[in-house]
Amino acid sequence: MNRRRLLASAGLWAVGGALPVSGAWADDYPDRPIRVLQGFAPGGNADTIARVIGVEMGRSMGQPFLVEAQTGAGGTIAATTVARARPDGYTLLLATGGHSVAGALYASLPYKTVGDFAMVSTITYFPFLIVVNGDSKFHDWKQIAAAARAAPESISFGSAGVGSTHHLAGELLSRMAQAPMLHVPYRGDAASLTAVLAGDVPFIIAPPTAVLASIQAGKLRAVATTGPERWPGLPDVPTLAEQGVTGYDVRSWAGLMAPAGTPRPIVDRLNAEVLKALQVSTVRERLQVMGGEARGSTPEEMTAMVASELGKWTQVVNEAHIPRQ
Repeated sequence: MNRRRLLASAGLWAVGGALPVSGAWADDYPDRPIRVLQGFAPGGNADTIARVIGVEMGRSMGQPFLVEAQTGAGGTIAATTVARARPDGYTLLLATGGHSVAGALYASLPYKTVGDFAMVSTITYFPFLIVVNGDSKFHDWKQIAAAARAAPESISFGSAGVGSTHHLAGELLSRMAQAPMLHVPYRGDAASLTAVLAGDVPFIIAPPTAVLASIQAGKLRAVATTGPERWPGLPDVPTLAEQGVTGYDVRSWAGLMAPAGTPRPIVDRLNAEVLKALQVSTVRERLQVMGGEARGSTPEEMTAMVASELGKWTQVVNEAHIPRQ
């Protein structure tokens, strides 16, 4: 802080007024590197998204965005660090759809899923795919659902693990389609991919990045997408809603969060920079290659979305009797 601003701050305290932290710090923000935490393995989707958006925002803001992986516990370790960080805009969280899932799944967290964060903006949304073996007798979702209804729980689906968004997407689908199915958890997308290729499960729910190469090679076949619209990467694959599951919409997402209490001018600056970065063609192309749709938001829109997701997944966890972690 320079001498003029220091004296001005001292004067405010002298007359009994509260120091306007937002104005005092936002003028020079940022004046040092910004740390971005994400809770998953280096090189994964979350890490890549953080780096893609961070490089462009750093270029625009004149300070580097340093991406750091704090892995474990479904992203909650990184979220805890950010929730407890000083709310000055220098420690941010690259959160994913798993942030809301964790809030529904964990019996106790050291932070509030919504209340302990200042939402900045969403960055990208991407659907999951319903995928069968290339030799499967099932060619669309309706055939799978009919088999599940004819013999309840005779059809199983694989996911990346208990409590993953993939798992909860399947539980929600089972209920909305009135097609009782069994969940088979695996350790990550790679293991579930191996299982469906081997014929161990009739289908899996997975993100496009995990299965697209196998689909293109003819080893797997996508029979549905989980979003409200067809995924541009596979435009011939219909949505679940098109196949009779009215209102079904499950997409994962990634967005930027700051600790609660971060001054609004700093949140607004970060929001503007995210939206600016998302207009850069190379950023949009990188996100699209990963299966995502570049889409920013206002802080208020992101807050409402995260709260809505938390409510939806809490209901699914309760109705499916999934043990809380």
